[in-house]
Amino acid sequence: MNSNTVRLPARGRVVAAAAVAAALTTGPVLLAAPAAHATGGGEGRASAVVLRTDLDVSLLGETVKVPLRATLNEVRAPASAHRTALTVTLDGVEQGRPVSVLRADVATAKATADERRAEGHTRLAHARLHVPGLPLLSLIEVEEVTSRAVCEAGEQPVAEANLLGRVTVLGKRVTLTAGGPTRVDVRGVGEVTLDLSTTRTTSRTAAATALALKVSVNPLKANVADVTGTVTLAETTCESPKAPPKPADAEPAGTRPAGVQAQSAGEPTEANLAETGGSSPTPYLAGSSLALLAAGAGALTLTRRARAARERG
Repeated sequence: MNSNTVRLPARGRVVAAAAVAAALTTGPVLLAAPAAHATGGGEGRASAVVLRTDLDVSLLGETVKVPLRATLNEVRAPASAHRTALTVTLDGVEQGRPVSVLRADVATAKATADERRAEGHTRLAHARLHVPGLPLLSLIEVEEVTSRAVCEAGEQPVAEANLLGRVTVLGKRVTLTAGGPTRVDVRGVGEVTLDLSTTRTTSRTAAATALALKVSVNPLKANVADVTGTVTLAETTCESPKAPPKPADAEPAGTRPAGVQAQSAGEPTEANLAETGGSSPTPYLAGSSLALLAAGAGALTLTRRARAARERG
C-alpha cells in the first residue's frame, strides 16, 4: 500500500516536469516572427529598331509634302521580341512606282526585359538605303552596324554602338569619326550629315544609335523635288527594373534596439513578457503561460495527495 502511494507522486512529478519542459521548449518557437520576404520592384523596359525614317518628300509642281515615315524591325519589351525582316518598300511616291527604301543581308532587332534585366540589341549588315528620286544612287551603304543597351537592376546601365567596315554616302566613300558630325556634299544631288555611334546613359536608362543621318537632297527626278529629314540606323534603348525594396524590419547583425534586453529561451522574465504589450505574439505568450500554470498546478496537486497519503499511513 505504502509502496504504491509513494510511487504515484514520483510518477506525477515526472509528468509535471515533462509538461513544464515542453511548455518552455515550445514557447520560444511560437514567439518567433515570420521571415520577411522582399517583393519585386517591377519589370524593366527595352526597345530596338533597325531603321527609322522621318522624311518629307516634296513633289515637282505640287506644294504638298508627302511624309515618309518608315520603320524596320521595331520591337519593344517587357515581353521578349525578335524580328528579322530585310526590306522596306513604299508605294505611291515615285510616279506611282514602289520604292525600296532599305535592303539588307542581315537586319535583326531583339528586346528582352524582366524583373532583373532589360536589353535591346540590333545588327544591320550589307545594307543599302534609298530615298525617292534617287533610284540608282544609294543614300548610304554600310557593311555592318550594331547597337546594344543593357540595364540591370542596381547596376550602372551600359550603351554600345559600333560601325564596322566601309560606309558610302551618295556614292562617296567616307571616313567617320566620333569627334563630331561628318558632312557629305554632292553637287547637283544634295547633302547628308552623319553622326557616328552616339550613346547616352543615366542612372537607370541607356540608349545607343549606330548612325544618325540628317538628309537634304534635291534630285529633281522622278517627279521628286527634294527630300529632307532624318534617318536612324540601329537604335536601342533600355530602362532598368526597379530594385526590390529592402525589408523594413531588417536588423544589422550585432545590433539591438534600445531598451530591449537579451533573454534566453528557457528564462522568460516578467519584465520581458510585459514589454510585449498587445503585439502580435501576445496569444502565443498567453498560451505558453497557461501551459506553465497548468503544469505547476498539476504538480502541486500530486504533491499534496502524496503528503496526505503519507500522513494517513
